[in-house]
Amino acid sequence: MRTILNIIWLVFGGIWLAALYFLAGILACIFIITIPFGIASFRMARYVFWPYGKAVVAKPGAGVASGLANVVWFVLCGWWLAIGHVLTAIAQSLTIIGILDAIVNLKMIPVTCFPFGKRIVDRSSLRPDQRPLHSL
Repeated sequence: MRTILNIIWLVFGGIWLAALYFLAGILACIFIITIPFGIASFRMARYVFWPYGKAVVAKPGAGVASGLANVVWFVLCGWWLAIGHVLTAIAQSLTIIGILDAIVNLKMIPVTCFPFGKRIVDRSSLRPDQRPLHSL
């Protein structure tokens, strides 16, 4: 079932969102100091490309540096990537088959705005003591 949902997601907007994240990653990697932002963007592009069956969990040991990186990320990239999610969700919600994808799009916005201090893992690899922040 996850494969079918991922294919529907890909066709109805996932490819465009992944392209936005990939573009943000390339732009961030132009300057050496922003390479961590590029890596985060590429990680999010992979998640947005094929999201079902993934979960977002808190990264142990994430501290003040992750918080500062999240603030810089939000100012430089996060807000316009979130706008991309909202616009794609609006377009997806115009069809009955796209309503589920629109909801998933809106659920991704918190991770889009603040990706540092989080890991994206397969749902099947979650430990019993791990509680996902976001799961599809």
